[in-house]
Amino acid sequence: MAQQSILGRIGQLARANINALIDAAEDPKKMLDQMVRDYSRNISEAEEAVAHTIGNLRMMEEDSREAQEAAAEWGAKAHAAAAKSKELLAANPTEAGRFENLARVALKRQIGLEELVKDLAPSIAQQTEVVAKLKSGLTSMYEKLEQLKRKRDEIVARAKMVKAQSKVYDAIKSVNITDPTSELSRFEDKIRREEAKVVGQAELAASSLDAQFESLDDVSEDFEVERRLAELTKDG
Repeated sequence: MAQQSILGRIGQLARANINALIDAAEDPKKMLDQMVRDYSRNISEAEEAVAHTIGNLRMMEEDSREAQEAAAEWGAKAHAAAAKSKELLAANPTEAGRFENLARVALKRQIGLEELVKDLAPSIAQQTEVVAKLKSGLTSMYEKLEQLKRKRDEIVARAKMVKAQSKVYDAIKSVNITDPTSELSRFEDKIRREEAKVVGQAELAASSLDAQFESLDDVSEDFEVERRLAELTKDG
């Protein structure tokens, strides 16, 4: 039954390799590619073991077939020798006895080969069942390998997507930390101060102009006073 544990041992080895790779994984693609390579190698080892088991089965089947053919040939020889012995029994008893002995030898060979065929039958049946199970196990391993390859492609694609999303979120976080609009508000405050300064200068200029016009009004008023005074003091 040792052959039946072949795929089990290989499966355990594959799982151990996969678990070790997952624990040490940094780059998902490299890790999954290595998993595919390791599992493919495990399948190759399983194929070799199964091929060896099948070879042993075919050898037993060939031995059984050759034994059956040889048994049939010795049976035919025994039948021919017995017939010859019967034919010579009356005319030549000595020669008839010799052929009878040959028939006995042939029958012994026939019986021995038939027993060999009988002994091989249970082993052949058992190994045939084992080979069927091993072939089924290999088929399952092939399917698992294809699943692993498909899963690898899916996980790699998801990993790339997550990495891209992470970069976007990092950029957003960076924008939140160093908000460029805060710099704009500084410029806006500076411009508002400049605008206020200009408004102040305009108001100051307007006040100065009003004062000048007021002084002109005063000069005009003084002129009128002097004119009228001159008229009052003018000679008769």
